[in-house]
Amino acid sequence: MSGTSMDGIDIAHLRSDGETIAERGPFLFAPYSPDFRKKLAASLDTAKSIEERSQRPGDLADIEKELTDLHANAVARFMNEYDLKADDIDLIGFHGQTVLHRPGAGMTVQLGDGQALASKTGVPVIYDMRAADMIAGGEGAPLAPAYHGALARGLGGEWPVAFVNIGGISNITCVAKDSGLVAFDTGPGNTLIDQWVEMKAGIPFDQGGAIASEGGVLRDLLDHYLKAEFFHAEKRRSLDRNDFLPPDPSAASLEDGARSLARLTAEAIFTSAAHLPEQPKQWIICGGGRQNIVIMNDLEELAEKTSASVFRAEDLGLNGDSMEAEAWAFLAIRSRKGLPLSWPETTGCREPVSGGILAEP
Repeated sequence: MSGTSMDGIDIAHLRSDGETIAERGPFLFAPYSPDFRKKLAASLDTAKSIEERSQRPGDLADIEKELTDLHANAVARFMNEYDLKADDIDLIGFHGQTVLHRPGAGMTVQLGDGQALASKTGVPVIYDMRAADMIAGGEGAPLAPAYHGALARGLGGEWPVAFVNIGGISNITCVAKDSGLVAFDTGPGNTLIDQWVEMKAGIPFDQGGAIASEGGVLRDLLDHYLKAEFFHAEKRRSLDRNDFLPPDPSAASLEDGARSLARLTAEAIFTSAAHLPEQPKQWIICGGGRQNIVIMNDLEELAEKTSASVFRAEDLGLNGDSMEAEAWAFLAIRSRKGLPLSWPETTGCREPVSGGILAEP
């Protein structure tokens, strides 16, 4: 899995029948080099000219080849580190790197050559798992809810349970006791904070929320974002990385901007959660944002208003770093078996939809 933060590749090992989870195995993160991260960031502008999914204008074809090679190298490193051989693995679920996501136009583009990855690794690959959902009228995201539902069935505590992934964009899955799923994107996650501190200080992210902890919340800046139609429209939609842009550099000090954007991440989650049919009693936070102590403190404060509890994934024996990659493995199994990857309640598709393309080595 390579997500909207564009910082590297998450690899997780999972054993499952596509319904329940038999074993969660090891995890590895393979970071992108600073040069490749810059290429990916620049590719977002190039991708804006794509009119058909197969098009690779400018240098996108070269970037796609490099990205696929990086994934193949990461898989080889993972297999070597955990003493695995190609024959030990049934499937690889390959997300690729999203460079364009326009659900209103039924368009989503992920860089990554699934057939090349299968050939290089010697393992069958399931890839392009979003497109079928969009053909069926869905937003193409989020797709992790199928996995969240399976995880929730193995947890105790109060219902409903909400899984919140705070990556570049945040999304929520609410799981009811009867296993009903409702899911949608909630707003900016780490993207605006990352862009802000890189713009102001030349560093890629706010480690642990250290910069935000030195600042104060600028309510006008925060409310500017929360007034966006996205938060108040009845129809939930998925977000592209560029749907929300960072403030002007002159709008705040480094610290106040980071603090305000951290608060935005938290308030966006709870503002969007107002669209849920029932408010969660347990909030399980995964993704990189759970490492930001300022965001976590804000989430705990907001959850107290509904007498709900907030947990990091690790508090419940889960791995908040590997969960998205585990989800992609789980979805690959479901795809291979023709099981649904999405439902009307999770992406807005017209009916439950499977998806994905199988590439044999």
